[in-house]
Amino acid sequence: MSETTKTTLFYNRLREQLEESTDWPSNYLFKFILPSDEEKKATIRSVFANHSVQITERNSSKNTYVSISIEGVFRSPDQIISKYKAVAQIEGVIQL
Repeated sequence: MSETTKTTLFYNRLREQLEESTDWPSNYLFKFILPSDEEKKATIRSVFANHSVQITERNSSKNTYVSISIEGVFRSPDQIISKYKAVAQIEGVIQL
């Protein structure tokens, strides 16, 4: 199975789970881990720039990584998935 197929199946499953478990619009919390890189952090912030969210950052003990939590109200599972897809394009970011 190709990576593209795996990715498509993952997002389809996520969409189904979000539709079944949540009434929309709803509050949603994104969590990401990435190397402590100001450019990458700025890129993640830009993905959410057009949305009212609260962003919290926490550095690792040696400041080599940063955990970013982003919370806000979103209209639908498709809006959540579009944010995940945009962040997935940033190299080195782990999505939790």
